[in-house]
Amino acid sequence: MKHFNAVARVPGDPILGLMEAYRADPNPAKLDLGVGVYKDAQGLTPIPRAVKLAEQRLIDSETTKTYVGGHGDAAFGSLLATLVLGKGSPLLADGRAGATQTPGGTGALRLAGDFIAHCLPHRTIWLSDPTWPIHETLFTEAGLRVKHYPYVGRDNRLDVEAMIAALSHVPAGDVVLLHACCHNPTGFDLDQDDWRRVLEVIKARELLPLIDFAYQGFGDGLEEDAFAVRLFAEALPELLITSSCSKNFGLYRERTGALIVCAHDAEKLTDVRSQLASLARNLWSTPPAHGAAVVATILGDAELKALWQDELDAMRRRVAELRVGLVQALEPHGLHQRFAHIARQRGMFSYTGLTADQVARLRDEFSVYLVGSGRANVAGIDANRIDDLAKAIATVCAT
Repeated sequence: MKHFNAVARVPGDPILGLMEAYRADPNPAKLDLGVGVYKDAQGLTPIPRAVKLAEQRLIDSETTKTYVGGHGDAAFGSLLATLVLGKGSPLLADGRAGATQTPGGTGALRLAGDFIAHCLPHRTIWLSDPTWPIHETLFTEAGLRVKHYPYVGRDNRLDVEAMIAALSHVPAGDVVLLHACCHNPTGFDLDQDDWRRVLEVIKARELLPLIDFAYQGFGDGLEEDAFAVRLFAEALPELLITSSCSKNFGLYRERTGALIVCAHDAEKLTDVRSQLASLARNLWSTPPAHGAAVVATILGDAELKALWQDELDAMRRRVAELRVGLVQALEPHGLHQRFAHIARQRGMFSYTGLTADQVARLRDEFSVYLVGSGRANVAGIDANRIDDLAKAIATVCAT
């Protein structure tokens, strides 16, 4: 008997497929603006020096490889929660917030999805349109009903009014996923006044926010990027936050993240965390230890933390400079105004406004690889070839 005869083939992930196409392209001038990782001026995804120093310290001092427990490394959880919520957070002082370590931010999102499905049944989760594609599949696979609120319109502009209007009609008790900063995939972020308006709707409709915080430090700075998270944490009795260390610590393959829960009192937090530990047991049992130990080592040491912050600031500045540089390079082609939004966006990604046909031409004629939606990873731009990129964009936009 052939047991696998009924197993169908599913389409590959489009971004991973883009990676394969890029690798197979023999053009020495090819440019990868598709895959969502930070790249330095040499086109490499570097390991921060603070991380290497922390790793060496761990190699010299580590005495065991035993499990870290259902909630993960306690020091990591405490230090990361402080980084997210702030050193003076009253939630941390009152024991109302705690972190459960997960395999990356993606694992945190899946754990949140399973928690909602098992403990808050019949809730719909609302995602921005557009959002990170994996949001859709993660929550669907967790058994949640997924709906959307508008975020960026057909004119490639942030539509705050449409977002507020839609959220004002979301049924009470539903879950709303929000991007704290560096919105993926668009790069369009809410300003502080926008966040205050969203908060008022959340409160009025008695909704549960799930804030995806994957890029702390890549927008305007570590503290600045936490504005919305801390605003909501101080104003609401309950909140879910997913945090990732992939980008800001460069720990992509170490899969280091956390789900942070803010509850209305310490006893209820204990109840929720007991559920999370049970759910995690059936997902991954216990999380990987190395990345969390690296983060805890850095955040727990003043010298290493200062070095890490300097390196993170440099990464953020480089991406911002590439944004401005691309817009300036497009000016001689008469496209400065059309693409001016790229300089105003935050984080690694940009919804460029390029059509699927234009993206295809960039790939086929110039070996420039973007996601079909027109999303570009700005961090993948080679500053030395930015004029060539601008010329290629101008060529595909001319016809």
